[in-house]
Amino acid sequence: MAAQTYSFDIVSDFDRQELLNAVDQTLREVKSRYDLKDTRSEVRLDEEQIVIDAASELSLEAIFDILRTKAAKRNLSLKIFAPEKIETAAGNRVRQVIRLQRGLNQELAKKIAKLVRDESKTTVQIQGESVRVTSKSRDELQAVIQLLKNQDYPVALQFVNYR
Repeated sequence: MAAQTYSFDIVSDFDRQELLNAVDQTLREVKSRYDLKDTRSEVRLDEEQIVIDAASELSLEAIFDILRTKAAKRNLSLKIFAPEKIETAAGNRVRQVIRLQRGLNQELAKKIAKLVRDESKTTVQIQGESVRVTSKSRDELQAVIQLLKNQDYPVALQFVNYR
């Protein structure tokens, strides 16, 4: 009988339903806040991005601030937001596209895999946009998770499929 092995996957993702709820709450607050309610501001959630359309840079920043607060309250990492430059839109308005980051790019996956290999006695495989870590010891896997939590990556990491 083979020795038991344990594994987990390192991914970068977010709960879309929680993000949808955060955007809805943001819109509700924008409609009720005295300094924002008559600005005809919009917050639109698309597949890969959020678009904020506002009357001024000041109100746009206030709206993005509300969105970040609502997202944080719903346990969404603020690292999923990659704001682009604020642009001028039609009618003296401003618009900002905030790309949503998910998945590990190859460069980051390689960096994570190298760190894990160097710091532990585990087996590491890059699988598309995730990294699988395997070991005979659960403690070793816990140590890897702790190691990665102490790093500062440009994306939010989650540890899933722990078995």
